[in-house]
Amino acid sequence: MKVTFLGTGTSQGIPVIACTCEVCSSVDARDNRLRCSVLLEYEGHSVVIDTGPDFRQQMLREKVTKLDAVVYTHEHKDHVAGLDDIRAFNFFQSRSMDLYLSKYVEYALKREFAYIFEDEKYPGIPRIDLHIISNSPFNILGKEFIPIEVLHFKLPVFGYRIGDFCYVTDAKSIEKNELDKMRGARVIVLNALRRESHISHFTLAEAVEVLTELNPERAYITHLSHQMGLHDDVEKTLPDFIRIAYDGLTLEI
Repeated sequence: MKVTFLGTGTSQGIPVIACTCEVCSSVDARDNRLRCSVLLEYEGHSVVIDTGPDFRQQMLREKVTKLDAVVYTHEHKDHVAGLDDIRAFNFFQSRSMDLYLSKYVEYALKREFAYIFEDEKYPGIPRIDLHIISNSPFNILGKEFIPIEVLHFKLPVFGYRIGDFCYVTDAKSIEKNELDKMRGARVIVLNALRRESHISHFTLAEAVEVLTELNPERAYITHLSHQMGLHDDVEKTLPDFIRIAYDGLTLEI
């Protein structure tokens, strides 16, 4: 399976347009982060986890011409706001897009994209097929997805294990039974917003503690705010098996 990091950043922090800090003005492309998302490619299929506000830009950058399904972690705007742009895939693939999502995400999408769900469909709106998931494994085109329920303060969020790959974002706490689902994975991706404490996200130290306990072959930090600091500086402080993910990074798992 090929994994491409479409975005590794977050909307948290001072808006980039008003910021002149060393991260926002960095010439290192790894410090230029779009909102968090990954693309999974296997056996000729393509699945995206989350469609944030930068979804269209990410698809164009990676030259994605075929998309089979979208899987959602949770309903916050930095993870769902790009849904409207699946209409291009509707047009070129001549079919609806399969969405895999919790009942909470379904409720949010019906509220925020009400026009998609109207009985009288306006021509050209996104066409979708909903698949409501719970905290049980499900299958997308021959690949098993195992949900990992974490808490984003008090909000339930799904991470996912797909074979030897785990992807968890927007976590502040993970119960032992959910953490156990991640054990034995070769590659684990985990969020860390910044170094300072935050009510709903792991800090860098908290993420490192979790990853050290899980001890995968390789781990990557994602969902970083610019408050974390420069990519190169942060990575030098980490254990050898933990790296900072960056937009466009690809893995073969």
